[in-house]
Amino acid sequence: MTTTGTQARLERIGTDGNYVIVPMDHGITMGAVQGLKDIESTIDGVTRGGADAVLTQKGIAPRVHENKNGQGYIVHLNGSTTIGPDEQDKRMTGTVEEAIRAGADAVSFHINVGSDHEPDQITQLAEVTEAADRFGIPVLAMAYARGPGVDSEDAEALGHAVRLAEELGADLVKTGYSGDAESFQHVVESTRLPVVIAGGAKGTDRETIEMVRGVMDAGGSGVSMGRSIFQHENPEAIATAVSGVVHDDLSVDEALREAGLALEA
Repeated sequence: MTTTGTQARLERIGTDGNYVIVPMDHGITMGAVQGLKDIESTIDGVTRGGADAVLTQKGIAPRVHENKNGQGYIVHLNGSTTIGPDEQDKRMTGTVEEAIRAGADAVSFHINVGSDHEPDQITQLAEVTEAADRFGIPVLAMAYARGPGVDSEDAEALGHAVRLAEELGADLVKTGYSGDAESFQHVVESTRLPVVIAGGAKGTDRETIEMVRGVMDAGGSGVSMGRSIFQHENPEAIATAVSGVVHDDLSVDEALREAGLALEA
């Protein structure tokens, strides 16, 4: 059940029920890649551009607060690396109480539905939502369709993933994009939770904004988009364009134009 505290904190990481979240927990996964070495400047840029919240692992919290321009902060609670034996084997990296001590407004947890690690991750997500509920802390479940024989862009599989997140007590769910608004509508209709999409690997500006437009047209609630934003040559500008679609209902061309990005990009 959503408590007053949970609702209040959800409002700190979104605007009017829609969300532009920029995850930057990739340092644990990929190392200090472009956009994350000087994470302070990136956080400053994306929040100036219109991001409602940023997301990191707990240890980065001291680098976040002075640079987020009053926007929300989410602490991620599991992780893995690209150089380890199995990137899908996400292990616990923190607790809800640690996130609160780090100044978080919400926590997030990644689950690969369909992977060999799904059973352990189901158990852990259930434990996270139970702990978060005690403190009135919202949980963003990053629920992906990933595993042997699983199509990560299949709307049925994505719909199953987001429903699992609701069944386990999450307040907000992030998943992959099925490729178009028509198919993604099934994903959105599979849960009463607000659904936001991941960005994946960085594409062109137009591809990024078309994807954002698609999720909103399907009835989604925004994005939780990392590399497409923080690895952009101008993170503030692409955040402005994404925010324009999510919060101001701009068209693709309008969003690119208002952000000062080339329409042909």
